[in-house]
Amino acid sequence: MSGFRARYGASPLHLLLVLCSFALTAYAGIRLLAGDQPWMVVVWFVGAALLHDLVLLPLYTVTDRAAQTVLGRRREPAVEGNPPVRGWINYVRVPVFLSGILLLTYFPLILGQVDNFTAYTGLPDDVFLGRWLLITAVLFGLSALLLLARMWSTRPVPPPP
Repeated sequence: MSGFRARYGASPLHLLLVLCSFALTAYAGIRLLAGDQPWMVVVWFVGAALLHDLVLLPLYTVTDRAAQTVLGRRREPAVEGNPPVRGWINYVRVPVFLSGILLLTYFPLILGQVDNFTAYTGLPDDVFLGRWLLITAVLFGLSALLLLARMWSTRPVPPPP
């Protein structure tokens, strides 16, 4: 077992999971490309990659740098007996990311751009904006509680007299 780990760099379970993910990806690719217009899948994939790399990546990089500038990125060195104080930008990044993913996934419902949603599903279509805002508020609230807990647990210990 240690010889395998030394050669491969991870456990056999890791290799099995990687091979299964490759098999699933190959299956999905075959199913997608077996449709009526397989070239549209390729066009969509290349377009999504270009949109991400040329538009979205610079946009959220600039946004992240602006947030770091506004919120501060100062890190204080570790003092004997006290751990170093880390920045708290990740306590803003994570809820923004999760809220953005939810908005990206459900934006037609959140913005009310779906006309026949109620007719097809029987569910109301006017509650998604409020629910998304509530989920976003809960994410930021949990993040703030985690930040407060971390700040409380890493508060400076006064030196003994």
